[in-house]
Amino acid sequence: MPKSKIRKKTDYTINPASRTRGRAQAGPSSTLYISVMLGFMLIGLVWLLIYYLAADQLDWLNTLGAYNFLIGFGFMVVGLIMTMRWR
Repeated sequence: MPKSKIRKKTDYTINPASRTRGRAQAGPSSTLYISVMLGFMLIGLVWLLIYYLAADQLDWLNTLGAYNFLIGFGFMVVGLIMTMRWR
C-alpha cells in the first residue's frame, strides 16, 4: 500500500508586532455609574407599579394610557443596556 504524502502545515501564529493595539482594560465601575444603572431599573419598576396601583387616582398618569408601559420599560432597558459596560 502506498504511503500518503505528508503535507507541510502553514504556521498560523500571529506576529506580535503586526497586531493592532486595543484599548487598555478599564478598572471597576464607579459607584456613581452603578447607582445610576440601578436607579434607572428601579425607576422603571416603580413607574409600572404606580401605574398599576394608582392610575385611577392620578389623572395625568391615566391619560398616558399604554405609553406608561413604554416609559417604564424604557427606563428598565436603559438600565439593562448600562449593565453591558459595568465592570
